[in-house]
This record gives sequence, structure tokens and C-alpha cells, in this order.
Amino acid sequence: MSRLAKRPIPLPPKTEVTVSGLPGQGGSVAVKGPKGTLQRPVHRAISLEVGADGVQVSSKGDALETKALLGTYASHVRNMLTGVTQGFSKKLLIEGVGFKWDVQGKTLNLALGFSHPVKVPIPEGLTLSIDKGVLTIVGIDRESVGQFAANIRALKKPEPYKGKGIRYEGEVIRRKQGKKAA
Repeated sequence: MSRLAKRPIPLPPKTEVTVSGLPGQGGSVAVKGPKGTLQRPVHRAISLEVGADGVQVSSKGDALETKALLGTYASHVRNMLTGVTQGFSKKLLIEGVGFKWDVQGKTLNLALGFSHPVKVPIPEGLTLSIDKGVLTIVGIDRESVGQFAANIRALKKPEPYKGKGIRYEGEVIRRKQGKKAA
């Protein structure tokens, strides 16, 4: 059983958690806060109760799958509460001659050394800002922020010889030496 799920998750001020659905059939949890509202379906083997001390996550059985899901759903609720109060952000860096990006409306335009420009639609609920080669992705849903950042990075991963490509801020690229002159 998860140690994180044993204690109730405290509710930050100005947040509201509602759990809907019939017992034993799953349902959904909705978290409303100053930055927006998030909703997530809940597995039928997990139960959520909202009390005075916070949100308590508990399991309805002793199966191995249920024990694994317990900590997962506790983390999901904790991330939802953090998202609607503070939000999440990821920063990407671009490195290379002629590599650039810019935002036009709901589209991210990238020049990555290909014969054509790459256009990526920006998902709903995310905002992008660009400042001197740094792309900042901001949103309230941790999964959508991380997935969009991973999709952008996958377009041109950093290569090990010169380090050209798109990487996360703080990511260390292991460099290779290359050929030596004889």
C-alpha cells in the first residue's frame, strides 16, 4: 500500500473538490480552483472521500492492481490541486544554426533544418511564450504540459557531437569526441 495515500491530501485555500459517480462503478473527480477546473475519471477499485481535513484516497480491495493504483490516484489528485492553484511549466531550449521557433495564433512554427517548416498545433489549455531561444510551456494540467514538451523535443532530439537540437532546460547531453585528424 502506498505511504503517500495513507494521509489525507490537504486542500489549498480557494479550491473545491467534487467526486461523482456510483460506488463500485468508478466515477470522476473534479477540482476547481483560481486557475481553472480539471476533471479525471476514477478507477472502480479506488474510492475518494472529501472531508474536513482533505481528500482521502482508499482502495476497495487487496488486489495487486488496486495497491498499485492507490498511490497513482493520490498523485493525480495532488497534481490536480497544484495545477489549479499554481500551474505547471516546462522550458525547452533550441540550439543550432538556423534553428528557430515562433508562435502564430494557435500554431507553433519551427525551423529545424528540414526542407520544410514544421507546424505544430498548440493544445487547448496551454500557453506558450518565447524569449531568446527559450520556449516556456505553461498550463494547469501536468500531463498535457509534459506531453506537449516531449512531442516538441522529439521533433529534433539533441545530437551527441555538437549538441544541436531541442532539449529541456537543465538537461545534460552526453557529448562524444568525434573523429580525430591523423
